[in-house]
Amino acid sequence: MNPPIRRLAIVAAIMFCSLLISSTSIMFFQAKALGDRSDNRRSVLASYDRERGQILVGGTPIAKSVATDDELRWERTYPSGRLYSHVTGYYSFTYGAGGGIEGAEDELLSGSSDKLFYRRISDLVSGRQPAGASVELTIRPEVQQAAEKALGDQRGAVVALDPRTGAILAMVSHPTYDPAELSSHRFSAVTDAWKSLNADRSKPLVNRAIGGDLYPPGSVFKLVTTAAALTSGQYDGKARIPAPAQLKLPLSSVPLTNWQNGLCTGSDQITLQQALETSCNSAFGGIGIKLGGDALVEQASKFGFGDELRVPQRVTPSKVPAGMDKAQSAQAAIGQYDVRVTPLQVAMVSAAIANKGVVMKPHLIASVRGDNLSVLDETKPEQLSKAVSSEVADQIAQMMRGVVEDGTGSNARISGVEVGGKTGTAQQGNDKAPHAWFTSIAPLNAAADQPQVAVAVVVEDGGSAGRETGGNKVAAPIAKQVMEAVIRK
Repeated sequence: MNPPIRRLAIVAAIMFCSLLISSTSIMFFQAKALGDRSDNRRSVLASYDRERGQILVGGTPIAKSVATDDELRWERTYPSGRLYSHVTGYYSFTYGAGGGIEGAEDELLSGSSDKLFYRRISDLVSGRQPAGASVELTIRPEVQQAAEKALGDQRGAVVALDPRTGAILAMVSHPTYDPAELSSHRFSAVTDAWKSLNADRSKPLVNRAIGGDLYPPGSVFKLVTTAAALTSGQYDGKARIPAPAQLKLPLSSVPLTNWQNGLCTGSDQITLQQALETSCNSAFGGIGIKLGGDALVEQASKFGFGDELRVPQRVTPSKVPAGMDKAQSAQAAIGQYDVRVTPLQVAMVSAAIANKGVVMKPHLIASVRGDNLSVLDETKPEQLSKAVSSEVADQIAQMMRGVVEDGTGSNARISGVEVGGKTGTAQQGNDKAPHAWFTSIAPLNAAADQPQVAVAVVVEDGGSAGRETGGNKVAAPIAKQVMEAVIRK
C-alpha cells in the first residue's frame, strides 16, 4: 500500500472510531439527559402519551391530568390552582415542569423515575397502560385554607410545621398565580401568561416561603440569640441584665435604640424573660456583644441556617454572616445587619424549641403512590440536628408563652390554649416600611404531650395595615388562625 492510501486509511479508521465512540456515548451515557431536555419536542410529546401522576392533599387531587382529543393526549389541570400554586408548581408543554412538586418530582410524576423500574416491567408484562406515580403531600387542607384566607391580599408567606415530624402542614406565598394558565394547550395564551408573570414586579412565580430574596428576620431572631445566651451558661431566665434606653455600639456613633423610644420597662436592668417579652433591643444587643458573632453563627447553624435543604423543592439557605465585629454582632443579635432568612427557617427554629431542642428535617411529601393509589414509598421523619438541650428548649418555650400572655404577642392568644410566640418588625432601610413577623408554637398546656404546630408568618412592608404597625398587629392574628386550624380540627 503506497503512503497516500495508507494515510487515508488511517484517517478513515480514526473517523470511524470517533463516530463509534460518539454514538455509544450518546446511546448509553447522554440519552437520558438529552431526552429530559425541555426543548426536545419528541421527548415532550412522548411524555403526553401517558397519564401523569396526581398530586394529592388529603386524598383529593390538587393537580391531575385529563384526557383530550388533540395532539397532546393529556392536559394538566389544577382544581384549586391559586391556593396551592407554589406547592404544585406548573407542568407546561412550552416551559416544562417547575416551581414546585411538578418540577422537583417530575420523574416520579411522569413515570420515568428509576424508583418505578419494577412497576414499568410489571406494566409491560401485564399490558397495562403505563402511568406516572402519584404524590400524597403532608399539607392539611384546612390549615392551608386558613393560612391563605388570613394572609389575604397582602404580600408575604406563611409556613406551618408539625414540630414532632417536620411535616409541612401549610405553605402559602403571596402573590399567587394560576398554574392552569401555563398548562393550557392554547399555546399563544400560555406564552402571554408566562411573559406577564415574569414581567410582574411582585414576582408571583417566586415561593417566598422557601426562596427568592431572603428577609431580614428582625426580632424573631431573638429566639436564636436567647438560645445562644442560655446555652453559653452566662445567662439564665431570671438574672438581671443591662437594658439601657440606648446601647452604645463599639466603633459607632449611632446607638442601638429600643422600639419603645426609651427603657423597655421601668428599669435599665431586666431579666432575659422580660427582655424577650418586651422585645428589648438594647438587652439583646448587649448579649450579642458579650457572646460575639461567632456564637450567634454557631447557634444559628444548629437550627439549620446554612443547610442545603430540599422539601423536595430546593430551599434557599438562611444565613448569619461570619466575621462580625462587636457593633455588627449587636445588630445581628436583634435580627438586623446582614442576617437573612426564609419563613421556613423561622418556623424550624420555633419547631425545634417545641420539640425539646430537636430540629426535624422539613418535608412536603408523605407518600408516593401507584396509579391505583397503593403506597410505593413513605417518608419517615428524620432528625436534622440538635439545636439546644431539652432544658433550654423548655425555658425558651415558657419565655415565648410570656410573650403572648404578658408581652408583645397578645394578638396570638387563643382561648383555653397556651400559646408561645415572638413578634418581629424587620427594618429594610431605603425608607421602606418594615416587614411584620410572628412565629409561634401551640399548645403549651400541661396536658398536651407536645406542641402540635409551629408557625412562621411574614407580611411584607407592614401589610395593608400601614407603616405604623408591627408583628403583633399584622402577623400575629394570621398565626392565630393557622394554629386554631391545627388544634381545633
